[in-house]
Amino acid sequence: MKRFQPLFLSLLLSLSACVPVAMIAGGSGGMMALHDRRSIGTQTDDEGIEWKAIQQVPEKYASVSHKNYTSFNRRVLITGEAPNESVRQGIGDAVLAIKGVKEVYNEMVLGENSSLASRSNDSYITSKVKSKLVDTKNLSANHIKVITEAGVVYLMGIVNAHEAQLATEAARVVSGVKKVVSLFEIVSEEETRQIDESMKGSANTSSSNVLQTEN
Repeated sequence: MKRFQPLFLSLLLSLSACVPVAMIAGGSGGMMALHDRRSIGTQTDDEGIEWKAIQQVPEKYASVSHKNYTSFNRRVLITGEAPNESVRQGIGDAVLAIKGVKEVYNEMVLGENSSLASRSNDSYITSKVKSKLVDTKNLSANHIKVITEAGVVYLMGIVNAHEAQLATEAARVVSGVKKVVSLFEIVSEEETRQIDESMKGSANTSSSNVLQTEN
């Protein structure tokens, strides 16, 4: 495997000369990032917060619980199961102490860790909810993050009130969904319009830079 590393690095460097960094980092995910209402810097911070949560929660809590961390705009959702309130609270406090975290939504429940079958079903529900959002008129699924735990669907994103209502109603009718918890950051329609126009401008600039480099 090691003998292929120089070739891989050479290809990566050659690609970096003509492709925006966001696209190199995530392929199609890079293009998705351009349509996210968070800035690229905030998206990077959120990924870092999730990684730090995994690393910094004390082992005495991590080893006896099942938890997932989802950071959006520096607000962290914790889902999963804890054996008792002390563990649940300890995990929440550890995440809140991470630099840059603005708020923590600790949605862990008390009980035994969920089974692999249950987690697989949650993933399936998430995929169905995302598909439903894609099919919903006047709503961009790219602006909404979907997390499912034990059939409970959590929605995160920067949206206006109308978008929040559309997304919540769409998620509620998906089979298997027990409950929908809205954790949206609600802004005005004017603010969402301005953010979207700004994102389009960034995308156009990136495309222009690619063409100029290739020429």
